[in-house]
Amino acid sequence: FTQSEYGVSAAVVIILLFLPLAVVFKEEYVVWKTKKQAMNEPNSQLKITTENPNPNPNPNPNPNPESTTALPPPPQNQEVSCLQNVFRPPDRGEDYTILQALFSIDMLILFLTTICGLGGTLTAIDNLGQIGTSLRYPNRSISTFVSLVSIWNYLGRVVAGFVSEIFLTKYQFPRPLMLTLILMLTCVGHLLIAFAVPNSLYIASIIMGFCLGAQWPLLFAIISEIFGLKYYSTLYNFGSVASPIGSYLLNVRVVGHLYDKEAEKQMKALGLTRKHGHEDLNCTGVDCFKLAFIIIAAVTAFGALVSIVLVLKTRKFYKSDIYKKFKEESKATHETEMALAEYGVGPDRR
Repeated sequence: FTQSEYGVSAAVVIILLFLPLAVVFKEEYVVWKTKKQAMNEPNSQLKITTENPNPNPNPNPNPNPESTTALPPPPQNQEVSCLQNVFRPPDRGEDYTILQALFSIDMLILFLTTICGLGGTLTAIDNLGQIGTSLRYPNRSISTFVSLVSIWNYLGRVVAGFVSEIFLTKYQFPRPLMLTLILMLTCVGHLLIAFAVPNSLYIASIIMGFCLGAQWPLLFAIISEIFGLKYYSTLYNFGSVASPIGSYLLNVRVVGHLYDKEAEKQMKALGLTRKHGHEDLNCTGVDCFKLAFIIIAAVTAFGALVSIVLVLKTRKFYKSDIYKKFKEESKATHETEMALAEYGVGPDRR
């Protein structure tokens, strides 16, 4: 690109970054305009009728006030420790506490699924360059792999968000089942890398990028729907922790170890000896990553099976109207605002 082309592309990127703010401003303006119109309408007059008090409110007074039976004091609400409710969570969709969510079976299933799914996907993406080199792809193709991952990562996020929402709204298709399907598709990408079919790395890059992008919005949407929004920010971060754990286990302990082992095997076959810390290990051929990605495909398939357990546990929840609570709250808030505006009561009126 020339300098002017870089400037144009940078301007487009900046506009796209700030474009969501336009939606926020538009919605806030609509709300402000609606409230202003409601406040400017002629106020209805309240008619308050005061009934005549009873001239003889106590026709039979008690002559002996000391004999009046004292009523027991109303029971006071006792505060319950948060630790007492850790293993007594509310219904799905209600607001869980942090400890209730962390110790729930649903969260443990999600955590394990994320380790298997995102861990394997990130491992594949992190090693794409080295995989391409070992399979003797040209440098231009290796650069193309990176671009494909980035583009399809974005498309995966968008498609997973829109499609899962449409399927959930129209067909009550549970989001955990959508996550299971994404993990099964990820297994296909891992197997393409493992068996190194000619030019399969292009397809694997598309699958890995799409599945990586699709898993994130599904994971966070499931967390918000099952455990509520009160502590969503904390639970959001807890779900993210599973990703580096899976990446470390599969990338370092599996792929790194098996790659070095195969590279040393090839070096010994050539009659060479590695001096630790002085020579980099380079592996060439299909066997460099074959066993590692067969293992990763098996781990991802296990994650898909685990996610099916969550699908079965939440099927009744997703068959119901999971947005019912929010619809009722929104309706009640709207009715309250309209009632206040009708009688001239609002934040700007005294």
